[in-house]
Amino acid sequence: MEALSNRINSLPVSATLAMAAKARELKNQGVDVIGLSLGEPDFNTPEFIKEAAVQAVNDNWNSYSPVDGYADLKEAICEKFKRDNKIQYKPSQIVVSTGAKQSIANVCMVLLNPGDEVLLPAPYWVSYSAIATLAEAKSVLIPSTIDTDFKITPAQLEAAITPKTKLIMFNSPNNPSGTIYTEAEYRALGKVLEKHPDIYILSDEIYEHINYGTPHFSIAAIPELYDRTITVNGVAKAFAMTGWRIGYIGAPHWIAKACNKMQGQITSGANCIAQRATIAAVSAPVSKIQYMVDEFAVRRELIINLLSEIPGIKLNQPQGAFYVFPDVSYYFGETLDGVTINNATDFALFLLEKAHVATVTGEAFGNANCIRISYAASESDIRNAISRIAAALN
Repeated sequence: MEALSNRINSLPVSATLAMAAKARELKNQGVDVIGLSLGEPDFNTPEFIKEAAVQAVNDNWNSYSPVDGYADLKEAICEKFKRDNKIQYKPSQIVVSTGAKQSIANVCMVLLNPGDEVLLPAPYWVSYSAIATLAEAKSVLIPSTIDTDFKITPAQLEAAITPKTKLIMFNSPNNPSGTIYTEAEYRALGKVLEKHPDIYILSDEIYEHINYGTPHFSIAAIPELYDRTITVNGVAKAFAMTGWRIGYIGAPHWIAKACNKMQGQITSGANCIAQRATIAAVSAPVSKIQYMVDEFAVRRELIINLLSEIPGIKLNQPQGAFYVFPDVSYYFGETLDGVTINNATDFALFLLEKAHVATVTGEAFGNANCIRISYAASESDIRNAISRIAAALN
């Protein structure tokens, strides 16, 4: 007899990980699948970061680390926030975690009570709603479309707020859409939030450096919102360090202290060697990783040009991250190669089974008309994948 908790039974499986698993299954059967489903840079971790890790191994950094991170790493993160984000944090406001996902989970667990509402401008990263569910809160979606460049308006935000609203999660540059909110847009949304002092703001800035020209702006740099904003970041995306598992927050003291307490009972301190390597990463000038951003920019042009030749695929121009989020609703109701496409999930499964290209349904991100395609892949994989998609849809 299965006696699993309601908690785990109410939790959806991560759609991105599920799609990657399906693609792996096909690969194991000998099918040549091109994976454009995972948000993972295909670069190796830069040499200067690897050298710092090797040095840490040789210097015998092998004991338990402090729950909230090494003191010198927290100092380096404070410097990074000052340099890149114009935000002043003290080391006591920083908590280093096993990835930004744990950082977000900590924040939700310490702030949310059963029945609280969490506002999610959609599309949003798949795990936001799942983590809110784990914290027994209710996700409230604020929809957007490709026609608004996947941005919400201050009027939409105001309309979504209720007495139960406790938290809003912003993510810019956005996963899955690549959209970036400008400083002016964030300030306009901030004006609405200023009127509601009981709402906290989680700003997920993990893609800040993967940016094609729109200056990155942090909500915590708005003085009126500083005391209730939690800034989340990490080294996975910009530094090609996904497997190193280091994320961090800058937050009001009392929230940081609570996250430290939560983490102390669940994982304790993050990996000691990865933390030493992260000091090298966050202390380095951003120019040291510019070569990756330049390469992503080339791929972005390539994938947009190739996709724009396929009839019925509607695109916008993403300003950051390494995803395109095309609207594919043109194909809904069509029967292709004997398969009826009713929604984005059907469309993504069709591409996997018929074109052998792994993407992710937009339904997982709160937008049922789109699919997410990652261009963190080689140019030849991108060319092959889009030509397979075009052939399958033709």
